[in-house]
Amino acid sequence: MNRTTAYLGTAAALLLVAVIVGLPRLTQSPTPPSPPSPAPVPVPAPPAPKPPEPVGHPGSLSLTGRLSHPYVVPGTSDVFATLEVTAVEVPGSARAPVNLALVIDRSGSMSGAKIEQARRAALRLVDLLNEHDRLAIVHYGSDVRALGGLFATEDNKARMRRYIHSIQDEGGTNIGEGLWAGKNHLAGAMSDFKVNRLLLLSDGQPTVGITSVAGLANTVAKIRAAGVSVTSLGVGADFNEDLMQRLADVGGGSYGFISDATAMAALFERDLKQAGTMVARGVTLSFALPEGVAFREVFGRPTSQSGRTVSVSLPDFSAGQVEKLVVRLSATPAVTSGSVDIASFKLDYADLLTDSAADARLALAAMVTQDSTLAQAKRDKGAVVEATKARAAVNYKKAADAISAGDFDGARRTLEENNAYFFEAEQVAGQGALADERQNNEAAYGLSTTAPTASPAARSEAVKEMKVQSLKSGGRGDSVY
Repeated sequence: MNRTTAYLGTAAALLLVAVIVGLPRLTQSPTPPSPPSPAPVPVPAPPAPKPPEPVGHPGSLSLTGRLSHPYVVPGTSDVFATLEVTAVEVPGSARAPVNLALVIDRSGSMSGAKIEQARRAALRLVDLLNEHDRLAIVHYGSDVRALGGLFATEDNKARMRRYIHSIQDEGGTNIGEGLWAGKNHLAGAMSDFKVNRLLLLSDGQPTVGITSVAGLANTVAKIRAAGVSVTSLGVGADFNEDLMQRLADVGGGSYGFISDATAMAALFERDLKQAGTMVARGVTLSFALPEGVAFREVFGRPTSQSGRTVSVSLPDFSAGQVEKLVVRLSATPAVTSGSVDIASFKLDYADLLTDSAADARLALAAMVTQDSTLAQAKRDKGAVVEATKARAAVNYKKAADAISAGDFDGARRTLEENNAYFFEAEQVAGQGALADERQNNEAAYGLSTTAPTASPAARSEAVKEMKVQSLKSGGRGDSVY
């Protein structure tokens, strides 16, 4: 561009500016400034779980948890605390030596295939043992007989096999004496082992000796207090599943339902592995309730309460085992804003990896707000899902009990209630969040519809299956087979 062209361009631009400046302006009232937008009210963050209180002896178990309602409104609200107890993984470790007592029901109801499968399962258990393990074999009918505890050397294994082959079905069902004999045959070597385990097998109701649930549970409580955990396995359709589960709960071991006796060996093997990888025993969860918080229930687990402290007995833990609990509380905050304590949890146990007492602690708190919409919007998705599963689990057991009583319509109505629970939870957690639990509920509903025309044995097995599902949906981990 030459200099003349540049001058012309500049002149034209100046002329255009002069014309614009010289134009008459439109008459217009001045627009008042818009009022400033109100500053958003900050939403206080929900209180995170408080840092653990000083732990005297951290160990092989960890305790985590959260609240279904991190925000609560003044008044009284239900709050679900969802907890998870996790045992440490021990990769590459060998199974620890075990001191076992196998207690087998040989009453008349075990005749035929059942006693034959029990013998095969016992033989398989012997095969899995090594010279560092010790086994006592107890069998009971109306009376009790036993081969005392022996280390599983090759010579002793041959002796055990001969003894197992000699077991024949006869008599009644003296579970109490069988349990006590098993404990006594463990006693002589307990101090030499970290793991002392009694494995009970039964297919029927107790008919001889102690026959009440309370009496047998008391026997097992004494056995556990002596340092022996008790696993109970029920086989077939005739055993009392509530009794056998109760014995496992009190005994700190596992509970299993074997519909087909051919699966017995696999459960014996599973329990041996679990016992041999145990990392914690004597596990108890307790929690203290502050003023303004009331205890309602721990879904699916027996509890005891003293004043404002609630205790839950948990099973012994093997490496990697996870157990979940849902605690229903009622909170009535004494304030209209700020943070309020909901509960302080403490886990006490004997750590088998360090041979010492250990504990873990967790405190949960919520934020108080007068905005009910906010409280609803801030519900914890994961905690709501776990709480819903636990509520559904209660209904599986109620439906099973209704079927046992012949109330098939009542069972179906109870299971239909779960659909309302699922719908409500999915509004928080999203569609599909409870897809697996919906399938479990549909399966239970199917059992309830076929139960009226099923044989008594098939109906009884359906009841047992529903109760096992109740335990699993309620958060039981490897303590249910």
